[in-house]
Amino acid sequence: MYNENNLNISPKLIKGALWSVVAVILLIVAMAFIRPWYNVWSQEMEGKAEFAKAEQNRKIKIEEAKANLEAEKLNAQAEIERAKGAAEAIRIENGSITPTYIQYLWVRQQSDLSNKTVIYVPTETNLPILESTRAILNQEE
Repeated sequence: MYNENNLNISPKLIKGALWSVVAVILLIVAMAFIRPWYNVWSQEMEGKAEFAKAEQNRKIKIEEAKANLEAEKLNAQAEIERAKGAAEAIRIENGSITPTYIQYLWVRQQSDLSNKTVIYVPTETNLPILESTRAILNQEE
């Protein structure tokens, strides 16, 4: 006959179950101690990473500033050379800049305006501003 009170649990099975429960309890206790240490270590690593990133960004800004300074120095040298050239041109012309020469420079500048719009401001004599003083000068003569 079949006896319902006899469950056939061996001591080996009970011993294995107890060891499993002890292992789970030890794992939970270990995690309770290890997790805070891991969190501290993790935050320390994140801080070091942020510091390294900030340091790199600072170095990049310094290099950009140096490049801008060098570009400004080169622009200043170019402007000095342009001014020397203009001074030399004026010296060659014996310092005489006539209205005709100014008109010539204006016309020459117009050829450099490839895709730009030039707006003429009408005057009383319907001439460009460079020409408007000619009529006044002719009336005085």
